[in-house]
Amino acid sequence: MPDPAAVPAVLTVVDDLCDESDELDRLVAALTPEQWTAPTPAPRWSIAHQVAHLAWTDEVAVLAATAPDAFAAHVAEAASAPATFVDAAADTGAGAPPGALLGRWREARERLQDVLRAAPPGTRVPWYGPPMSVAALATARLMETWAHGQDVADALGAVRAPTARLRHVAWIGVRARDYAFAVRGLQPPRDAVRVELAAPDGVTTWAYGPEGAAQRVTGPALDFCLLVTQRAHRDDLDLHATGPEADRWLGIAQAFAGPPGPGRAPAGPGRAPAGEAPR
Repeated sequence: MPDPAAVPAVLTVVDDLCDESDELDRLVAALTPEQWTAPTPAPRWSIAHQVAHLAWTDEVAVLAATAPDAFAAHVAEAASAPATFVDAAADTGAGAPPGALLGRWREARERLQDVLRAAPPGTRVPWYGPPMSVAALATARLMETWAHGQDVADALGAVRAPTARLRHVAWIGVRARDYAFAVRGLQPPRDAVRVELAAPDGVTTWAYGPEGAAQRVTGPALDFCLLVTQRAHRDDLDLHATGPEADRWLGIAQAFAGPPGPGRAPAGPGRAPAGEAPR
């Protein structure tokens, strides 16, 4: 049974981060300049904004891993405009020509992958919250790449086949349960939760938490990942909660750091939720 407290192996997750980035790259590389300006489900953000955000965050992650003092100065500057600094960076990046923006993201993510692979064992990297292990930082970058890739896919009407890389997104989603409560000023529940997710291969089950826990969450791994990254509304997903604390968690789950997001509205009758083909 996978242990949600265990950190994935560094090289494994960096390899998966590379593959996840390459998949999104293939989705955007052939887009026309007009398509780069297409709106995504994130308010005000075009496809160019999504890629600019990934490039910027990868650059910041490299800064954190290689120049912690410079990163600390960046955090102090960001703290002076906590509600706008992310959008401002995306706005600036999205203004570049598509070819230049794509090249910037490729360079940033390749540099980050090299830095993560070369980091000495036991390295802790400063971040906007508590410092993270190298593997945890790589996992967080994969989660964000997948989530913003979902925004791009939704803007294009594309359906991405779920892969085993979702186990990293699920891992963060499970680990972030207490954070989802705390960031809303709520007391995290004391009861353990058992999470059992059907992996994309249709055979494997990814399980987290004590087998005998009364609080339980079950369903497809894709649906769980869409929920914890707030890329689909719970009403559109095939997730099942047993117990009041598990049910309450699914109503506020988030795998990302920062304030609670508004999430997605329900897809509505006759519309396929994010990540699914029309039925």
